[in-house]
Amino acid sequence: MNIKINNRKIGPGHPPYIVAELSANHNASLDRALESIEKAHQCGADAVKLQTYTADTLTIDCDKDDFLIKGGLWDGYKLYDLYKWAHTPYEWHGEIFEFARKKNITIFSTPFDNSAVDLLEGLNVPAYKIASFELVDLELIKYVASKNKPMIMSTGMANEKEIEEAIVTAKENGCNELILLHCISSYPAPIEQACISKVQMLADRFNVIAGLSDHTLGSVVSVAAVARGACFIEKHFTLSREDKGPDSDFSLEPSELETLCKDARSAFEAVGQPKFDRADAEKANKVFRRSLYFVNNLEVGSVVTENDIRSIRPGMGLAPKNLQSLIGKRLSKSVERGTATSWEYFED
Repeated sequence: MNIKINNRKIGPGHPPYIVAELSANHNASLDRALESIEKAHQCGADAVKLQTYTADTLTIDCDKDDFLIKGGLWDGYKLYDLYKWAHTPYEWHGEIFEFARKKNITIFSTPFDNSAVDLLEGLNVPAYKIASFELVDLELIKYVASKNKPMIMSTGMANEKEIEEAIVTAKENGCNELILLHCISSYPAPIEQACISKVQMLADRFNVIAGLSDHTLGSVVSVAAVARGACFIEKHFTLSREDKGPDSDFSLEPSELETLCKDARSAFEAVGQPKFDRADAEKANKVFRRSLYFVNNLEVGSVVTENDIRSIRPGMGLAPKNLQSLIGKRLSKSVERGTATSWEYFED
């Protein structure tokens, strides 16, 4: 089972697909957004991802207590003000998409309403992401699925029934290629709650390709998830956390993204396919195993005793398991100390 995004296969047996999530880390600068895309490409990411919304498509400008964030990274912000600060202007999208394609890095986005989907369709987006918070918006999922593009859906906060409803909605409305991402929707997410074993559970339970949208600090959780079967890794990315921005505190800087890309792919290579065959890298060292050697000079016709043979390195002689079989046997030819045992030295 695998899917393709811009001809890159994603799924078991293929290197992990790594997405640098730009989100709000452009800090309201188009130039910074373009620089971030170029840097993500240089670091080895397969794709960059945007979020396509405006404050007015996500919420309303309202001062009631319901619309005030309490606690966490954005404590005290009104929802409308946070989204106004963090959004990527619609008028930037065309230039951003064109720039990414010139740099030969895949770009796609998370739409938050139908108008965002329409904008992205006009840019020929190759795939769509559904954010964890929108997984319960089945009408949005239905509209995205109708575009017949690969869909990636984050499952943060969702229970089993909600995930199943989202999958059924996507598949019944035109989505034939689907990836589910395990996600802890906390910013940053506590590493002790990462529960990366859930990646494989999602794959098995829903018969889909599974991955991780990682909000923990650093890259160890992402790399560990690849070792546990994650085929897709999404990580927030910024040019510098010191510049501050809505998502900067839990985003990777360029050197960290480069390390993640290398380590995640190394983890994938290290997993391999389980088998009992000797690894190629081990073959040259077989000679240094123990085997049975004559440790005394013996004449033809001598009867071998326990003092005449030892299990030592290297491994040119008979296997150590034959030791008791050789004791008491008569030699058919003389041997020198340090000669590897062989059946040819013993009488039948």
